[in-house]
Amino acid sequence: MSQMSSISRTHRKIWLFWTTPAIRDGGLVRMYSGHPRKKADLKKLRPMIVERIKNRAKDYPIKAMIPVAEDVLKARVLLIQGVSTLLNFVPVWTCKFCPEVYIGEEGHLIKTCGGYRHRAKNQHHEWVKGSLNDIIVPVKTFHLKNMFQNVIEHQERFDFDRVSAVVELCLQAGAFLYDERLYSRHLNFDTDVNSFVGDAYMCEEDQRFVARGTLSAWETVKSGVQKLLLAYPTKVCEHCSEVHVGPSGHRARLCGVFKYQRWRGTHFWKKAEVDDLVPPNIVWFRRPQDPPLLLNTCREFYGHAPAVVDLCVKAGAIPPSKYLCMMKMQGLAAPLSAPAVVVD
Repeated sequence: MSQMSSISRTHRKIWLFWTTPAIRDGGLVRMYSGHPRKKADLKKLRPMIVERIKNRAKDYPIKAMIPVAEDVLKARVLLIQGVSTLLNFVPVWTCKFCPEVYIGEEGHLIKTCGGYRHRAKNQHHEWVKGSLNDIIVPVKTFHLKNMFQNVIEHQERFDFDRVSAVVELCLQAGAFLYDERLYSRHLNFDTDVNSFVGDAYMCEEDQRFVARGTLSAWETVKSGVQKLLLAYPTKVCEHCSEVHVGPSGHRARLCGVFKYQRWRGTHFWKKAEVDDLVPPNIVWFRRPQDPPLLLNTCREFYGHAPAVVDLCVKAGAIPPSKYLCMMKMQGLAAPLSAPAVVVD
């Protein structure tokens, strides 16, 4: 009799288990304890939390990342030197009303201009001579005296220098700038273009040599910054191009200034990527099978490339294989009588 009763109780438990709505619908049943959980005493934990925050600065800079930061600084100087030299031999054009850049003998006819303050749409560009900042887009950030210093308030924004984001990342990583001029308060951390003017009568072989070195420096900067971002926290705003190198973003209400918006609000920070510190600045790339002047009707046949890569390729360097798909090097040439493309 006892055996039969135990069997019936077992079947009843199984029946209750499978008839429970949470189990029948594929959910899970969470078992809660009948005893109330003790609350943590924040007064006892506060000194421990404050002490841990103060001691986190002892882990930085990471010794293994110091050589990487120094290599990035050296490669950045070579990159600026190489681009400044190649600008004397390869023509670079930039639009007067938008950030569009083109590298070639004359500007293209592709209608991608948005006009001044984006008041127009799909217009022809008005080309003017380009400069170093059109190829290497400058990204500025606040220079911190200490990586874990207090958050910069809005009224303190003029008390800190604005420096290159790559330089600030390398400084926080432990790199040392040997040039004392870079520490001057009245001098920009970005190198002046006029200090790197190359020979005006450089032969084609020397141009290819400079182009190969510049392209190698570009890849070194991007790969080095990618490694540093894995170890050092860097933030970028979700709505503008503002970058902050540090564990937490600043509180300067500058959001919207960099996109010519009418309001100045607080930044919304997220984790920064390599392209946020080193923008690739994608431009239209003219292939050997393309016509001398790129037309709007054949725009789907043309490729793209980062401005530095396009400049070096025009000077005789061989592009890395990872850019070939973007550049459409093996793509079809545009037909001679291409139909008109309607752009919305």
